[in-house]
Amino acid sequence: MENESHDAELYYRCHVFCCVNERPEKHPRGSCSRRGSVRLRNYMKARAKELGLEKVRVNASGCLDRCELGPTMVIYPEGVWYRYETLEDVDEILDVHLGGKGRVQRLLLNVTDGSCGSE
Repeated sequence: MENESHDAELYYRCHVFCCVNERPEKHPRGSCSRRGSVRLRNYMKARAKELGLEKVRVNASGCLDRCELGPTMVIYPEGVWYRYETLEDVDEILDVHLGGKGRVQRLLLNVTDGSCGSE
């Protein structure tokens, strides 16, 4: 019997995780939620639907551990990280990245940006 390996078909072509974690008001690392991520994520989800972006899922996420840089999101399967602050930033990510035109260079986070630590 021949051992065949097949990649599973992706259910979503892009899966967006938007951190909506909330920490206490004076927490030293801050939190994405306190920087407006809930409103921005809700807008992104509604706009993706309005634009008819197929096989794209926008989800709320718990802490993505890049709190100082928030609000942050990560888009899979590529594993591309963004910092976004405005509705215009969200629109640009929807148009450029999720629209298949590339990455939004000005909003990209590098692997070395932010801290890696526990909540």
